[in-house]
Amino acid sequence: MSKNARLSLIIVAVVAVVVAGFIFFSQNNNTTAAPKSADGKVTVVEYLDLECPSCRAAYPGVERLKTEYGDRVTFDVRHFPIPSHRNAELAAVAVEAAGAQGKRDDMFRLMFDTQQEWAGQQTSQQAVFLGFAQQLGLDQAAFEQALADPALRERVLAQRAEGSKAGVQGTPTFFINGTKFTGAPTYDALKAAIGKVLS
Repeated sequence: MSKNARLSLIIVAVVAVVVAGFIFFSQNNNTTAAPKSADGKVTVVEYLDLECPSCRAAYPGVERLKTEYGDRVTFDVRHFPIPSHRNAELAAVAVEAAGAQGKRDDMFRLMFDTQQEWAGQQTSQQAVFLGFAQQLGLDQAAFEQALADPALRERVLAQRAEGSKAGVQGTPTFFINGTKFTGAPTYDALKAAIGKVLS
């Protein structure tokens, strides 16, 4: 084999490795915001804003689907606080702070149940959220400390950044096994979309 032929083969091999690596890392990056299920089950990712009326409207249907599907479908709720909603980011941090004491789902429910009372306000609703923590029987000092923890705020903002990268432009936005759900997220529409993936 001539020197030129050998050199050509080496160059082709290097290019092949670089291309394969690029494809691999590109695929990995795409799974961050809207993961696909690897075990034959269904994963539903929802990006929501706790101050958003449409998210509140979708909430009961999503909870009903969780109960109906059980462990056949994984529901992954992620934060996407919209900047124009004055208290959405703080509400998301409050949910995560409650989660540190095992009450994340309870705080989610309370936020939506009382949304009409605190949403749309242009002043901080921190006192209201502290009241929610008391209502849920949380350790107040630990909750306040968690509420002020920059790491929780960073987690919320990281989820919003992930959502933006995945194409989220408004809330609620759902992904079913990595595919963006389109249309109104009613109970019936979501159930039909999940059913298609399960069948």
